Amino acid sequence: MIIKEKIIYEDASKKQFEGVVVWDDSHTGQKPGILVSHMWSGQSEFEVDKATELAKLGYVGFAIDNYGKGLRANHPEEAQKLMDVLDHDRPLLLSRMVLAVETLKKHKAVNAMKIGAIGFCFGGKCVLDLARSGADIKGVVSFHGLLDPPTPHPKKEIKSAVLVLHGWEDPMALPDAMVKLAHEMNQYNADWNVNIYGHAGHAFTNPKAKFRDKGLFFEPRSNKRSWHSMCYFLKEIFD
Repeated sequence: MIIKEKIIYEDASKKQFEGVVVWDDSHTGQKPGILVSHMWSGQSEFEVDKATELAKLGYVGFAIDNYGKGLRANHPEEAQKLMDVLDHDRPLLLSRMVLAVETLKKHKAVNAMKIGAIGFCFGGKCVLDLARSGADIKGVVSFHGLLDPPTPHPKKEIKSAVLVLHGWEDPMALPDAMVKLAHEMNQYNADWNVNIYGHAGHAFTNPKAKFRDKGLFFEPRSNKRSWHSMCYFLKEIFD
């Protein structure tokens, strides 16, 4: 049976965050845990659904909260303000990701030695920053993520495998950004792959994305192919 558990976790300042942990209790024993890092609007049913799909595959999905309990955007302007706080303070962003990792490791259903992370849009940036920090986790997957590195760069060897799933027409990170990321991954000795999807823009996994004129649109084939690529990647890193 699929179990969904809301959990409240805190940072050192006692700021509270609200996440959702999902697992299948018919799978015995502790399982690999996977963070699901949210889009710019904050944690939503989209991320919880992804955590649920991961649970069906035999993992523990954790739809994390990088903004704080109750901080969710209802309009693009609100989303931009919430994202900007972390986008302009990348050490703070990283601290929120590390907090989520440590929270997931402590969950009863999780094998703390097998941790990964996936992220969508802004969440893609979050999981890439986690990898850039040299975090000792198995791997990260960015779906149509924001690819720019933090300044200053942490200059750490990247220990986790990295998979970037990206649309060729993504206006938030054009092809030259993918090339820069590839050089960065090589420089810091990452085990990395980039899958590029033709005729796909930003948010290609989100059925609610319907702004083709702005380069934000759902693309069913790329959505399906990217999920299959993630599944193979996760199986490989956790074997």
